[in-house]
Amino acid sequence: MTAADAIVLAGGRASRMGGVDKPAIVIGGRSMLDAALASVRECAEVVVVGPQRPELDARFGQVREVPPGSGPVAAIGTGLAALTSTAPFVVVLAADMPFLTDDTVRQLLSRAAESTADAVFAIDDSGRPQYLVGVWRRSALVAALAGLDSLVNQPMKAIVPTETTLVELPDIADCDTEEEVRRARESLATDRASARLDLDEARARLGSGLTPLVAYEAALSEVPGAALAAPITAAGPLPRFDVSAMDGYAVSGDGPWQLRRDVGFAGGARPEGLRPGEAVRIATGAHLPDGTTSVLRDEFATLTADELTRLPDTPIRGDVRKSGEDRNIGDLVAPAGTRVTAALRSAAASVEVTTGTVRGPVRARIVMTGDEIRSTGPLQTGQTRDSIGPVLPDLLAGCGVRVIDRVHLRDTAHSFDDMLTDTADFDLLVVVGATGGGAADQLRTALARAEARTLVPRLALRPGGSTIVAELPTGPTVLGLPGNPFAAIAVLLALTPTIVAARTASPLPRKILGPLHNAAEITAPAPRITPARHTPTGGWLGDPTVRTAHLAGLIDRDGLVIVPPNAPNGSTVEFLPLPC
Repeated sequence: MTAADAIVLAGGRASRMGGVDKPAIVIGGRSMLDAALASVRECAEVVVVGPQRPELDARFGQVREVPPGSGPVAAIGTGLAALTSTAPFVVVLAADMPFLTDDTVRQLLSRAAESTADAVFAIDDSGRPQYLVGVWRRSALVAALAGLDSLVNQPMKAIVPTETTLVELPDIADCDTEEEVRRARESLATDRASARLDLDEARARLGSGLTPLVAYEAALSEVPGAALAAPITAAGPLPRFDVSAMDGYAVSGDGPWQLRRDVGFAGGARPEGLRPGEAVRIATGAHLPDGTTSVLRDEFATLTADELTRLPDTPIRGDVRKSGEDRNIGDLVAPAGTRVTAALRSAAASVEVTTGTVRGPVRARIVMTGDEIRSTGPLQTGQTRDSIGPVLPDLLAGCGVRVIDRVHLRDTAHSFDDMLTDTADFDLLVVVGATGGGAADQLRTALARAEARTLVPRLALRPGGSTIVAELPTGPTVLGLPGNPFAAIAVLLALTPTIVAARTASPLPRKILGPLHNAAEITAPAPRITPARHTPTGGWLGDPTVRTAHLAGLIDRDGLVIVPPNAPNGSTVEFLPLPC
């Protein structure tokens, strides 16, 4: 790991919690201070800033900002002065995040070592920077503190440098209220006991664990995106009758032939039967007259007056499509599980089949969360435009999902409850936001109240770690996506095709694999998903960095690539095409 020291802030007033010692609060069997210290255990020197704690291991230095409770900037200054090491980077963490891990710090340090920025900060699932989860260049931190007349009661933004890098990381939600502590404990109790799933394991769980939809009879033209629940067999032969495979002449016998004046057209009246030595003009697809022994295509024929002959040295071919040569009555057209596509509908119609027993298509309701989100009308103070809700129907349609509506939920403690019980109109609930551990993130506790069965508690994927997939007792699937726009779209494209396959009892999607030529620029300790474009020689070039708070990074890109940890250039990766 990159050489670094660490400052852990373990003081503060905790005014919204009645002045309790917040870092000492135990969540999931350890205090939030212990979680912070465990995440920096590989650092060269660690200083804890806050009240004296005799129980701490002696290897952790302890200091107190002066005056006590004078804010994070004063605490950082005190901690920096107490460090005796000269490591080039300094990790700064607040001890109020119960889900911190050493992987969080490793990823921040890795990005800091690769970057020329003065500081690297984590951003949470909603896209908000967390300035107390970061790595500083020591020189930049010293300069930022020296630039202030006083460190007392200064906000963190007073020292945040201009040159920064933001990295979306999972599980960095803080706990500032008793309600947030309660929900963090519930979250750990319900799903953090389960390991964070990599994408392959998540897909496998969804494929085997989701309940298929009920089968029913439908016109195939009305159910694009559905899948067959029973095989389709031919109700008629294909071709229905003997037809010409080429434009030319239907002939009887070896020739030469006397050409008749009538003509056979596809869909027109069938010419009268041929006698030996006769020929009739015929079009591709036309019903051949009785007595036809073969079709002489135009390019092999020569006509003198009314006598038709074969050109010398031309091959002898039948050029006849016999009735039933492609399909006979009862032949299999498509097995159960086949997606209802344009190709399937066409193949079925060609053998007189227009209906079938199907499951789906999956019907979805989209739920946008966040009091700050507004879809239409002028923005008020503190509001931001909904930039992904309007495009989700198109992206879901590309995955075979039929969107029935899109709604917006306020950030209240029980806003999800009615939606998770009144589920008659949809099979899939796509929720954007409310999946993390922040003050407005209510989905996980609502799913617990609804007694939902969680299949994917979280993903080992960056961005997208806070994703949750569950099945409600009434049947619908809940796909909880991060509120961050790019993370939401990336996870939607990675998981929705599997969800559709599982609900329609069809085979799981085949992966698109190929080389990522610049994988070493992108790879990280955890799997990453990033935009990519095709290269003229095959394979892809991925974007080493992407701004996740909007979708501009997808402009002029062909899709996304999933980059495994520690991948060298040329590694085989999975490609997710962007729906047109």
